[in-house]
Amino acid sequence: MPDVSPVIPALRYRDAPAAIEFLVNAFGFEKNMVVKGEERAIEHAQLKHGTGMVMLASAREGDMFSDQGATSIYVIIDDVAVHHDRAIAAGAEIVMPPEAQDYGGSSYTARDPEGNWWSFG
Repeated sequence: MPDVSPVIPALRYRDAPAAIEFLVNAFGFEKNMVVKGEERAIEHAQLKHGTGMVMLASAREGDMFSDQGATSIYVIIDDVAVHHDRAIAAGAEIVMPPEAQDYGGSSYTARDPEGNWWSFG
């Protein structure tokens, strides 16, 4: 079994280089692999967060993966308040502020610059 989650969300972005920098700066992801294409295109990128990972690439017209709507992803973190403050400092749009959950723990939700929803708890 690999040292990452066996479930890896894959996203397409109109401005993938900007999305990578946002995810690193706002949400604490680390660049694991970034394969650049022509001009500003990203052919494939892997960003790790603990033992989790997301993959992303540049959106392309006519690509079935690029024609989807926004995605929602949940990431498990240690400290919601600290993470929330980091996201705000990096310009994240908070759509649900941190709050305690009935089932335990707390979480918040932010939207990235291209409309994908990210929940952290």
